[in-house]
Amino acid sequence: MDSYIMLGQTALELGLIGGLTVLALFLSYSMLNVCDLSTDGCFTLGATVGAVVALAGHPLLSIPAAMCAGVVSGFVTAFLQTKMGINSLLAGIIVNTGLYSVNIAVMGNSSLLNMNTTDTVFTMLKGALKGTPLADWYKTIIALIAVVLVVVILALFLRTRLGLAIRATGDNPDMVKSSSVNPVFTTIVGLCISNAFTALSGCLLAQSQKSVNIDIGSGMVTVALASLLIGNAFMGKGRIAKRAVGVVLGSIIFRLVYTIALRFNMPAFMLKAVSSIIVIIAIAGPYLKSRYPMYARRLAHRRSLRNGGGDNA
Repeated sequence: MDSYIMLGQTALELGLIGGLTVLALFLSYSMLNVCDLSTDGCFTLGATVGAVVALAGHPLLSIPAAMCAGVVSGFVTAFLQTKMGINSLLAGIIVNTGLYSVNIAVMGNSSLLNMNTTDTVFTMLKGALKGTPLADWYKTIIALIAVVLVVVILALFLRTRLGLAIRATGDNPDMVKSSSVNPVFTTIVGLCISNAFTALSGCLLAQSQKSVNIDIGSGMVTVALASLLIGNAFMGKGRIAKRAVGVVLGSIIFRLVYTIALRFNMPAFMLKAVSSIIVIIAIAGPYLKSRYPMYARRLAHRRSLRNGGGDNA
């Protein structure tokens, strides 16, 4: 029984930390209508910057430092789109490729950083909760605090005038222009905030695992997209706060499926296939659900034709 509780706790921790990236994608993809493919590199950037600052003896400073690095990454991506005339998908790929070299440089020409003996925000809370019933939940508590803060900030921000302009930019850029709002500015702000959340997610994961490698962000955009779609399937449309909570729930569900796959001793190389299958189900599920009534009518019609043909014979 204890092993199942530990598995559930691990899935919850990773789901909450990954939920920050999903919230970033919620802002850029769902609100701004920009598919930002620099997510993998930005996630790793947040992890590397946060690790380096923590190793320098500043665990609390590592969080704003990682988020600032994410803002810079988002600004470059948005600048390529809005000022250089580069397609949004291609801009994300270019930034993601360039960030690989940047991340190696941040890590001091190394592909791995070890933080086993380094103070992090997690070890600080672990020491503070020592001897209390919550001592074993320190990682979950920090991840939950981060998610709650981001959800609240996102929900409040998207109700401001600038937030509404960002949402309008995703819906109808031409209307935004006619309303004397600069869509270039809203796109830049949206991607900067989005990438700050992604970098925060990477920073917390690295400090939670007490290590960071150059591939820590590999496949994060796929995982985040699947979680986003799963969350949308659960919560659908509604208030921003409700939808934001839904996508975080989608992240937890995704990680739970992932953890169950590991529980069945699935080989590590098969986990990417599991991710792909979950993405396919998340994307195709709503479409197939909407088509089900039509398929049911066709099947019923064919059965009636067969029955009618049998009676005539």
